[in-house]
Amino acid sequence: MKWNQTIGLASQPTATGALVATSVTLAIVMLLGRFMMAIPALAIAGSLASKKAVPTSAGTLPTHGPLFVGLLCGTVIIIAVLTYFPAVSLGPIVEHYLMHSGKLFSFVLLGV
Repeated sequence: MKWNQTIGLASQPTATGALVATSVTLAIVMLLGRFMMAIPALAIAGSLASKKAVPTSAGTLPTHGPLFVGLLCGTVIIIAVLTYFPAVSLGPIVEHYLMHSGKLFSFVLLGV
């Protein structure tokens, strides 16, 4: 039941198997899940839209130059590398130690 509500909150009710007993509660959860995310986003957007423009000063980073592009691309690359680093680097290391202990990696996953 809790899994059905969680899937409904993510607005993917086809994964629940269309349980009849929970269809009404799923509809309520889907509506709440959809609007509880949209209302704060719209409130933040309205708050930002109503602010007055601040004049450019010495501490303003221009967004139309190569410095901004470089910083943005560098940040995206660093986040991507830090996200995939554990799987890409630690997976072969673990497999190496398992191989030397006489176990095959596929058999470890299967529990053999």
